[in-house]
Amino acid sequence: MKDNHPLQSSRRDVLKKTFALSLISVTGAAAIPLPAMAFSDILSKEERDKMTPDEIIEHFRQGNIRFRQNKPMEHDYLAQKRRTSSGQYPAAVILSCIDSRAPAEIVLDTGIGEVFNSRVAGNISNRDILGSMEYSCAIAGAKVVFVLGHTRCGAVRGAIDNAELGNLTGLLNEIKPAISQTVYQGERKGSNYDFVDAVSRKNTELTIGNIRKNSPVLNSMEQEGKIKIIGGMYHLIGGRVEIFEV
Repeated sequence: MKDNHPLQSSRRDVLKKTFALSLISVTGAAAIPLPAMAFSDILSKEERDKMTPDEIIEHFRQGNIRFRQNKPMEHDYLAQKRRTSSGQYPAAVILSCIDSRAPAEIVLDTGIGEVFNSRVAGNISNRDILGSMEYSCAIAGAKVVFVLGHTRCGAVRGAIDNAELGNLTGLLNEIKPAISQTVYQGERKGSNYDFVDAVSRKNTELTIGNIRKNSPVLNSMEQEGKIKIIGGMYHLIGGRVEIFEV
């Protein structure tokens, strides 16, 4: 059965516009938001392999613009589900927090089959997550590792306040180095969300450093230009995903 829809546009059209916007960004001109459109096509291996890490990152930026404008693509998730049942070619692997208010696929306006997503409180890395990322990039072909923190993070606040609860205690201890390394002149308490947000960003930066340090596979791929490892902060107020490199 064909998944036809009168408003459908191919993913190729979306990627062409993404590539054009990437060129605009390189030349210094202002980026132009992509319009909302129907989107049932999946990302093919050919299309994914032609994309550079920078083009994938720009694709995420434009997806977040659509999210903030409430003009997402008209995803046909059932068609995407059917078409990915025999294979997948994600362009990136995202490490994000479990916070229910920060669903990466939605705030970046992606569809089924576009990204791998590991979620853990405080978006920290460990051996299992690193192994998942290595699979995503070295075996499955993803070209971007995206560590996505967010504002008003409960895990970060818990680490600041020295919360203790079973296995959660050990997880929060992984965040604590970011507290001491955060430069901040105001009140350094979990009740001060400006401080929480500053620590969350520093935690995201440290996670990127830990990925490079603890995964020779990913570090080597980045050094060879095969992938990019980047960070981001999702702002709960306003919905902006701030993308940065460390």
